[in-house]
Amino acid sequence: MNDLTAVNVLVAPDATTARHAHAWNARMRAGVPDGFTLDASLRPHITTLQRYVRTADLDDVYEAVRLTLAATDASRLSYRAVAIGHADRGVPGQGLAGILLRPGPQVLGLQAALLDAIAPFTESGGTAAAFVTDPGGSISRSTLDWVESYVPDQIGPDRYTAHITVGFATLDDLRAIEAEPFDAFTVRPSAVAVHQLGDSGAARRLLRTWPTPD
Repeated sequence: MNDLTAVNVLVAPDATTARHAHAWNARMRAGVPDGFTLDASLRPHITTLQRYVRTADLDDVYEAVRLTLAATDASRLSYRAVAIGHADRGVPGQGLAGILLRPGPQVLGLQAALLDAIAPFTESGGTAAAFVTDPGGSISRSTLDWVESYVPDQIGPDRYTAHITVGFATLDDLRAIEAEPFDAFTVRPSAVAVHQLGDSGAARRLLRTWPTPD
């Protein structure tokens, strides 16, 4: 098997959205103090595409992303934050919460273009070695399977669940939070980047980044 790297092609949101994400993260950690913290090593982000790519071809992946962005009017990329939601990631009594986003059509166009651009460099069958792991840490089966099945499960207007992950919370807290009114707001990108993934889909290691125009 080829040496593989699990990559996340992601959008870094604008500063206002990042402040919202940090505020929600603090609220989640009030109930689950040992949940993850948004900080300099784990910044708010919007996943666009996850894939296993051949490590030897990473420079080609970066160039494919760069050329795709050069052909994209990034000023038209936008999302609408519409709710707080959660997914069950296998922790009893907890859910992984996120700000749910409604992507604009240009976002879906970018996703499709990126998928085509890096397809020649992808492989299936990634293992824990493809990810960033902490000493003594591991990569869950759900994380391995998520990256493996990201295409086609999260591709296109009827499948892509755009979101900004904001932390683990108890299911009781999430029921209360999700019942509260949510003030919708517009999200715009500040950059597009490629990261190497860690467990639970965390964007752990920055590999390349490209700022988007203001």
